[in-house]
Amino acid sequence: MKAAVHTRYGPPDVVSIAEVDRPSPGGGDVLVAVHATTVNRTDCAYRAARPFFVRAATGLTRPKRTILGTEFAGVVVAAGRDVANFDVGDRVFGYNEGPFGTHAEFLAVPADGSIAAMPADVPFATAAAATEGAHYALAFIRTAGVEAGQDVLVNGATGAIGSAAVQLLKQLGATVTAVCDTANLELVKGLGADEVLDYTAGELTRHTGGYDAVFDAVGKSTFGQCRRLLKPDGGVYLSSELGPWSQNLLLPLVTFFRKSKVRFPIPRHDRRMVEKLGSFLASGEFTPVIDRHFALDEIVAAYEYVETGRKVGNVVVSVVPSG
Repeated sequence: MKAAVHTRYGPPDVVSIAEVDRPSPGGGDVLVAVHATTVNRTDCAYRAARPFFVRAATGLTRPKRTILGTEFAGVVVAAGRDVANFDVGDRVFGYNEGPFGTHAEFLAVPADGSIAAMPADVPFATAAAATEGAHYALAFIRTAGVEAGQDVLVNGATGAIGSAAVQLLKQLGATVTAVCDTANLELVKGLGADEVLDYTAGELTRHTGGYDAVFDAVGKSTFGQCRRLLKPDGGVYLSSELGPWSQNLLLPLVTFFRKSKVRFPIPRHDRRMVEKLGSFLASGEFTPVIDRHFALDEIVAAYEYVETGRKVGNVVVSVVPSG
């Protein structure tokens, strides 16, 4: 089968297309013919081994997992003898961070893992882009304890995480203020945001706030900069990044007994999470934003585009599985 392979850490061009053995599913696995996957910030971090400590999981001097990719959508082409919840021909989607391997024509995954049936009429590209950013957004919401009727600000509302957070917060019943650039104001309004601030016009700098939670979905701010945006009687700041000197890991302890707190969202994924996102896809309450499509043979260009920092939502890689 064809796969995007990297045998050393580095920039996008360490990845190349190669012929590799098709994975063999175990007794509890399904073999999926991948029709669509994505290139996202997680893939970029593992490919480049940045921050350095990711090597503890991926290999100190060279990658142990040579085929990256976390998101997938495709069709089950084989099932192990112990699999009872999927049949050959089922359309499925899911998330596979850790084992990776979705940047390939075929993928073997545990049937009881982070995989679920695709809703009817949802395209492969849409399903493939529905888990990575959204599961981080769910981690923000869960960690902050957001409830219906609360006020939440989402900074970076055009990224995969931010665009998912806006929609999932609205589905929950929160009042959402979203922050983006001038070019994407209408896009973000279309996601359901109650108010949209244009950071390129300085609207966030002048904003007085009053939020139960501030989500920085792009990691471009600090707690010190955003504390004024929280409600004086208590609010929570969360960022998708560690922050300067990894302060977002320490500040939850420092602010534990204060009214304005920092929390660091730890995402988790399992079959329930994927099924939940599938129900939102089916109902139309959540649709991932897709910026560009690339073919598997163009995956280096997809990496390069993601690393420009200009992507809006998700970058999808289309795969045409061989026979």
